[in-house]
Amino acid sequence: MIQRAHRFFERLGPGLITGAADDDPSGIATYSQAGAQFGLGMLWSVLLTTPLMIGIQVVSARIGRVTGHGIARNIRDHYSRTLLVFIVSLLLVANTLNIAADLGAMGEALQLVTGGPSHGYALAFGVFVVLLQLFIPYRRLAPLLKWLTLFLFAYVAVLFTVRIPWGQLIAATILPPVKLTREYLMLLVGVLGTTISPYLFFWQASQEVEEQRMVAGEMPLREATEGARRHLRRIKFDTWLGMVFSNAIAFAIMLTTAVTLHDAGITNIETSAQAAQALRPLAGDLAFTLFAAGIIGTGLLAVPVLAGSAAYAVAEAMEWPIGHGLQPMEAKGFYGIIILATLLGAGIDFTSVDPIKALIWSAVLNGIVAVPIMVVMMRMAVRTEIMGAFVIKRRLKRLGWIATALMAITVVAMVGSFVL
Repeated sequence: MIQRAHRFFERLGPGLITGAADDDPSGIATYSQAGAQFGLGMLWSVLLTTPLMIGIQVVSARIGRVTGHGIARNIRDHYSRTLLVFIVSLLLVANTLNIAADLGAMGEALQLVTGGPSHGYALAFGVFVVLLQLFIPYRRLAPLLKWLTLFLFAYVAVLFTVRIPWGQLIAATILPPVKLTREYLMLLVGVLGTTISPYLFFWQASQEVEEQRMVAGEMPLREATEGARRHLRRIKFDTWLGMVFSNAIAFAIMLTTAVTLHDAGITNIETSAQAAQALRPLAGDLAFTLFAAGIIGTGLLAVPVLAGSAAYAVAEAMEWPIGHGLQPMEAKGFYGIIILATLLGAGIDFTSVDPIKALIWSAVLNGIVAVPIMVVMMRMAVRTEIMGAFVIKRRLKRLGWIATALMAITVVAMVGSFVL
């Protein structure tokens, strides 16, 4: 039984890690605020985003496995230099701000449990994550990242410490009580933007490339079609499982804060650490400890993904040696971006920059850059000169364009909320 479970876990890869990394401390804060502010009234949004998230992530994974290159390299080869610089620059800035918010939340979570300086903890976490990527080979780093996904089950465990009104839950999920207020729409935009994020596209595509290069003699599917069906089935299964897992955890976080904080009249939670602290008097020490541990564990998973996706994008744009499969001295630029983005993020936590504003601006940038990336990805995925015989079919094409349209509407809503 244990061996079968281990073999099953070994089959999983980029999709599982990508999905789990989406539930980073910043995402936890967004989902916590949704539950605290609107109770059960926004749970439906998680169900809405699940198939759309699956569709666009399958597209990104297929681009990586079929072409043997990440998103930025394909943009560099087939689109204008201006578009490449625009997308990569925004991604780098957004990821750095997101890293700052995540490290800050991790420091605050550890401070809640043990006391001590939260900024010092944030810096220590940043240094640890850098060392992790510098000195652990990819063949060992990938399984470690997979095991870190287990921290997300802390949020499922929290549900067993609270009382759930099942009747109200089912009613609110099937017939959502949508409120057309500015506050509701703004937070809905935040939930959608948190769930479908550009760094996930870059990471999963690049990890498919890493997986291919790790096997001696294995070529991109465009060049070696043997076994293609097996690889595409694995990508589909891995991505479906990873994204469903991700959104199930988001649902659990939103539900937990809805039935505890919202019901107790606590409707304003700005950070994931605040959510953990607020749970203690309502759900007990166990719920508090699990929530705080989950923040730290998911941060240890998400920060390498954020830094790594930025490094893949910049290195591909600059035509540098690339990949976690290389030693640091073999890919100085690639690892330099990982160090720069992570330590800059940690450094932001020592400045006067409001971490909540940093989170908001990173969400805005993620939302803005997601739309052109998704448009380019969808156009890539149907071009035979890029995908060869593996252009996407009608169902996946439809799902990807619906996700793209939804994100475009999200960006318009974001911009409108700042203007009005």
